[in-house]
Amino acid sequence: MYIYNVTINIENSIHDEWLHWMKTKHIPAMLDTGKFKKALMTRVQVEEEMGGITYSVQYRTESKEMLQKYYEEDAETLRQQSKPFEGKFVAFRTELEVISEH
Repeated sequence: MYIYNVTINIENSIHDEWLHWMKTKHIPAMLDTGKFKKALMTRVQVEEEMGGITYSVQYRTESKEMLQKYYEEDAETLRQQSKPFEGKFVAFRTELEVISEH
């Protein structure tokens, strides 16, 4: 099992619109690729010096190969959909391999 984690800091000025878009459009579109089994969106409970609000979205996928398939087939298209928010957020992505789950 792998987790594709995307951490995003979004400016306060666009936060509500972005949050609605994430919950109703972007996360469902990610799941609709068929590459991810489920998604968990959390709010990071640390105040950033740069301001804004930070979220972590964890998309679960069955294998490294499936994640690679997402990069090759879907990532660019889905990232382009965030254009309306360009310049108003910072994102970084992390791949996590699940070793143990209890």
